[in-house]
Amino acid sequence: MTDLATRPAPPLLSRAAPALLGYAAVRALGLVVLALWSAARDKSALTLLSARWDSLWYTRVAELGYGYEVRLPNGDVHSNLAFFPLLPWLERAVSAVTPLSYAHAGLVVSTLASLAAAWGIFAVADHVYGQKEEGAERGLGRVVAGDGRAGVCAVLLWAVLPVGIVQSMAYTESLFTALAAWALYAVLTGRWVTAGTLAALAGLTRPVGLAVVAAVWAAAIVSYRRDAPPCAGNRSATASDGTSFWMRALGMLLAPLGTAGYVLWVGHRTGKGPLGYLDVQAGWRNGFDGGYAFARFVADKFTSFPSALAGVGLITGVALLMWLYVVCVRQGQPLPLLVYSGVVTALALCASSYFGSKPRLLMPAFPLLLPLARVLAGARTRRSAAILGGVAVVSASYGAFWLNGSGPP
Repeated sequence: MTDLATRPAPPLLSRAAPALLGYAAVRALGLVVLALWSAARDKSALTLLSARWDSLWYTRVAELGYGYEVRLPNGDVHSNLAFFPLLPWLERAVSAVTPLSYAHAGLVVSTLASLAAAWGIFAVADHVYGQKEEGAERGLGRVVAGDGRAGVCAVLLWAVLPVGIVQSMAYTESLFTALAAWALYAVLTGRWVTAGTLAALAGLTRPVGLAVVAAVWAAAIVSYRRDAPPCAGNRSATASDGTSFWMRALGMLLAPLGTAGYVLWVGHRTGKGPLGYLDVQAGWRNGFDGGYAFARFVADKFTSFPSALAGVGLITGVALLMWLYVVCVRQGQPLPLLVYSGVVTALALCASSYFGSKPRLLMPAFPLLLPLARVLAGARTRRSAAILGGVAVVSASYGAFWLNGSGPP
């Protein structure tokens, strides 16, 4: 039996330092390339990062509160009720104690959150793949910390994603990923109340907070079933990890409060009950259709050339995601990670939202990167560094091109 005092502590900053330094270097490279590219096109990189697209909507929530909406000529209504409140709350808090505007406060929040996300991803990857058994040949079987290479590679892979520049924008991807990663780490180490609290905060950040809730609930149910004593009905029994039934139950109770609370508040605000938030999203032409709209979008690419090449690329990308998920399952990735990444991926691919936003909607599904991180961790350091360095340059260039072109909606 393991009690709370002997649970693994979160990785110290000193252990995670190489991952965080590498992450900061990748993000700095992306910002430098963006600044140069934007200057060449007579655009402001700062504006692209802090005052475009969704960033403006979050700033308006921070400044004006909820109730702002735009009516389009086609009859659609874009309401700021579609945007969850945690990022605007934090923008207000930072702006209140600094001379920064809400937009620039959003960049501060995103920067700090991206570092917290990198640390959380390191913590999860290091917990799953960064341990080794010492003295197995002598029958000791003592598990000790490894060299952290898997965690470092996981963080760097997340940093060099093609749309990784979003991690430096006043968007919610970094904040949500930070909360999700640490919630998952709390689940993996049996800290159920912490996990539930972080899940609730994730649910106040993005609708996909449901993925974190699902991970907490799935892990808690399976853990309780595994550790339940033979005599049923003994709810005060202590589980093998030292956590009582009631601590798990409290974590499960806390987890959905963020999402449920905001959705119910929107329903009350609109006067349309629990389905009010869905009506707000419908005004943005967002919904969940099981992937039908996305499939039609991909199929339409094959009606002409060279757009057919884009169709092939989209199919290849989806196939790669499915393959990575299968590898995660085959490698025995912990259940909460599988549930979380599965729900994030399903919601991203099966939503009828703007299709250009799908790459950034998939960004929080970092457990899908762990098999690749494991491969890179097993390679020679020079080879891994060369691969990641080359991809970082490509990612920085693509991010600058993307933001100066269409960019995220």
